[in-house]
Amino acid sequence: MAEQTTPADMTAGLPADISTGLPADMTGDRTPEKPDSAVVRDALGVGIAVGLSGFAFGVTSAGSGLTVLQTCALSLLVFTGASQFALVGALAGGGNPFTAAAGAFFLGVRNAFYGLRLSQLLSLPRALRPFAAHWVIDETTAVSLAQPTRRAARIGFTVTGLSLYVLWNLTTLLGALGAEAIGDTDAWGLDAAGPAVFLALLAPMVRTNTERAVAGIAVVLGLGLLPVLPAGVPVLVAALAAPAVLYVEGRKAAAKEDARPGDTRNDTQNEAQREER
Repeated sequence: MAEQTTPADMTAGLPADISTGLPADMTGDRTPEKPDSAVVRDALGVGIAVGLSGFAFGVTSAGSGLTVLQTCALSLLVFTGASQFALVGALAGGGNPFTAAAGAFFLGVRNAFYGLRLSQLLSLPRALRPFAAHWVIDETTAVSLAQPTRRAARIGFTVTGLSLYVLWNLTTLLGALGAEAIGDTDAWGLDAAGPAVFLALLAPMVRTNTERAVAGIAVVLGLGLLPVLPAGVPVLVAALAAPAVLYVEGRKAAAKEDARPGDTRNDTQNEAQREER
């Protein structure tokens, strides 16, 4: 009979963050501490860099016909840059308000999936979760997941969320007030600042062939469907790249397991075939 492999055997010898998918301090294993100052520095860098792009949103929103009050309310209450840009972009293009809102909603759905991951990672007290949920966005998620411990993840989430929220809303106000003076935002390229920073955060985290495959397929799906689907929907379809690649990888792993010499399943199948003959 072939030797049985247990889940414990499969993860033996792996670092805690790889074998469980959690920071090492959440599994009881020791891990090198990252200085709080380093976490704060990285989080502030992201918060400031992305927060400045709120100016572009303020200009774009005011240029699409929204008032300064409406523009600032979007940043204060919605606070998810891509959805905000999708909404005002659709309105500026003459789109129906309900269609524009639906596209922004679909684009913002991704934050719900971020929240599922961060709720386990941060493990915040119940009283703080409703407030923290408002800051669950691309940048806070990326910074939190990049930290080695729960403490560092909490600091990164808080500093990134606070600095980005304050700066984004301040620059939104300035952009809305100065919309007439700045002119065409496309000529300045300000709307590309946020995505550029997020891509810079993600690039170092894409290391394995599986991760590269997911990223590549997601880009192809997102860009390929952009001209034919409503705003926000291509992003959701692109998210299907992850389960699709993982499914293929799982089938490959299962096929290799079935092909192992001495596998009891192969022995059983061969015996059944001989009995049929």
